[in-house]
Amino acid sequence: MSYTTINKSSLHMNTKLYTGNGGTQSISSVGFKPDFTWIKQRNGTENHALFDAVRGATKEISSNRTNVESTVATSLTGFDSDGFTLGSWSRTNNNNDTYASWNWKANGAGSTNYDGSINSTVSANTTAGFSIVSFTTGSSGSSTFGHGLGSTPSVIIVRPRNNTSGWFVYHKTLGNGNYLRLNDTDASASSSLFGNTTPTSSVFTINSGAFGGNYSSIAYCFAEKTGYSKFGSYVGNGSSDGSFCYLGFKPAFLIAKRTDAGAPWVMYDSKRDIDNPSNHRLLSNATNAELVEDANTNIDFLSNGFKTRNADADSNASGGSYIFMAFAESPLVGTNNVPCTAR
Repeated sequence: MSYTTINKSSLHMNTKLYTGNGGTQSISSVGFKPDFTWIKQRNGTENHALFDAVRGATKEISSNRTNVESTVATSLTGFDSDGFTLGSWSRTNNNNDTYASWNWKANGAGSTNYDGSINSTVSANTTAGFSIVSFTTGSSGSSTFGHGLGSTPSVIIVRPRNNTSGWFVYHKTLGNGNYLRLNDTDASASSSLFGNTTPTSSVFTINSGAFGGNYSSIAYCFAEKTGYSKFGSYVGNGSSDGSFCYLGFKPAFLIAKRTDAGAPWVMYDSKRDIDNPSNHRLLSNATNAELVEDANTNIDFLSNGFKTRNADADSNASGGSYIFMAFAESPLVGTNNVPCTAR
């Protein structure tokens, strides 16, 4: 009996590392045509830059800032069949600088979805449980918007495109009356932003009053898929023999956040660290350059999950509460019945 139908995770989500050239270049070997690309300079303090096919190439937003969406003609200029094309913008292609890009496959520019009380534009990859949703909030009260996944999202990352209220994150562990902000270190807070309503297999809810008003917005929705993605929580133990989180796959990308106290969003992947421990850390809420080989940030990527190997409060404080998002490098067992191995 198969464990998952996604034998090759890199056909849906993949990390691609590259070096800037200061001019124009095509980044290839992503493995698919990406619809959502998140880029961060590794060796410097440039802001994060996020692009998607629904808003369109050259339209940039940053995970660490609250700035409105901007159009940068020399940024990411196109989504290609096996990667993306860059212009000369220093945030994404400065000469000799190193970059990490995290890429997800959706379904192109999207189409109108009529499931909610207000229509949305949705680009959805139902196989991998990922969709990009463009919508405009209602003038007052709560409205629902179709997400196109056909299954209930565990995580929704959303922000207005044309105001500075920043990013809001729904995570199933926190429930529908709480949120985190991707752009800061704050602990989780209570709010009616998600309408105190749990997402369904067809829609999610946004309360325009708590959201800040009637705004054009973008959301990235993730539904859990066995053997490919996991969105959960753990409690830290403050030890180098840290907490183990079972995923059912060997992780390729991990982002985690403490929820009961202030702490950054920590980001790891299997391309920047090809063996254990993983300790090349970036922060989604900050411009910091990559923190390299610091024992205080050690995490092991295992064949079936991850294990913290530090006592740092950012990822393993004793009694601390944490949420995470994880995507697979390979499933524990796929339809090919080939088990994955630890690295």
